[in-house]
Amino acid sequence: MDFRPDPSLQAFRQEVREFLRESLPPDLPRRKGGFRSPRADLARWQGILHAKGWGAPYWASEHGGTGWTVPQRLIFDEECSAAGAPTQDGFAQKLVGPVLNYFATPEQRAAHVPAILAGKRMWCQGFSEPGSGSDLASLRTRAERDGDHYVVNGQKIWTSYGHEADWIFLLVRTDTQVKKQAGISFLLVDMKTPGITVRPIISIDGAHHLNETFFEDVRVPVSNLVGAEDEGWKLTKFLLNNEHASTADLPTLQRFQRQLRALAATRGAGGGTLIGRHEFALRLARLEAELQAITVMVQRVAAMEADHSPAAHAMGSILKVRGTELQQKMSEFLVEALGDHGAVAYPGSHAATAGARSLPMQEVAQSIAADMLFRRATTIYGGTSEVQRGIIAKSLFQF
Repeated sequence: MDFRPDPSLQAFRQEVREFLRESLPPDLPRRKGGFRSPRADLARWQGILHAKGWGAPYWASEHGGTGWTVPQRLIFDEECSAAGAPTQDGFAQKLVGPVLNYFATPEQRAAHVPAILAGKRMWCQGFSEPGSGSDLASLRTRAERDGDHYVVNGQKIWTSYGHEADWIFLLVRTDTQVKKQAGISFLLVDMKTPGITVRPIISIDGAHHLNETFFEDVRVPVSNLVGAEDEGWKLTKFLLNNEHASTADLPTLQRFQRQLRALAATRGAGGGTLIGRHEFALRLARLEAELQAITVMVQRVAAMEADHSPAAHAMGSILKVRGTELQQKMSEFLVEALGDHGAVAYPGSHAATAGARSLPMQEVAQSIAADMLFRRATTIYGGTSEVQRGIIAKSLFQF
């Protein structure tokens, strides 16, 4: 791909900044930390983006998206993060949305895509199961054909935001007599369907974004099957490569960089500032060099996907490993930079803090420690680093 500077990008960045300045409502809570915005805020912001024609920043124009280049998408993400704009529904925008665009029937796209763009339909992912996490193909949730319906029975776990979702994209086993990858199908399921139970998993900081989801004789219309029966693994590989690339989470890495620079310039250390200490400055410089490499890699992987390069899947795995490990290193460094304040359990945005007395450094440090603890999972979800390294190693024998 071409890495030469594009003079038009500065004008595009200014356009995004002006849009955010004029259109981001002042009463929308500014995003703090790396977690998804509350549903109401997310839906409201999605409606504003859709009205502007920016409802799908990552999609091609023929699919109803902006048709932006990779550098434009990176600029949009960076500016939205810096402005504290609410997040979008990543499950819809980056995972099931592209699957619908490339594999769904016209009727399926008509049923779901407009609702995604308008922010009126939120999604969750039904992949992982107890005992079938990184070995996704060993999943056991069954879907048995009964006339014009599938009857689904089984359990999914780590269903992020399943309690807020309207629909779930679900991997199910439709054939048990073939090798495990060959008997999987991809279903779209309305979360209001009888037989679905969502139970919360509360994390150590009191937050609720994870769930376990149970399916008991859930009847799903056969028309909700995406692609052919028993060929869902092809769609899964397509989706997982998108997930690997997006799991690098470049906007979060850039936010960590901004936070580190701010602490470096303002936090005292030995009569000076942190940035005045050689060890701190050297470590920060090394992390920023890694961030620059990740930024280039994000562009490269996106360009390879656009060219349908056979190496894109392995490159997505490389990006997943390096990006998630960098999230852990930068978030840990942030906690260290806070000194004693890094050990304080500040109440998160999910807690009821109205009228509560503010703690020292709370405005600066509120989400940092919780974010660091959450980032311990980044090298696990979306396929562990060990699994990704296996994918990378296998690819060496193909190219």
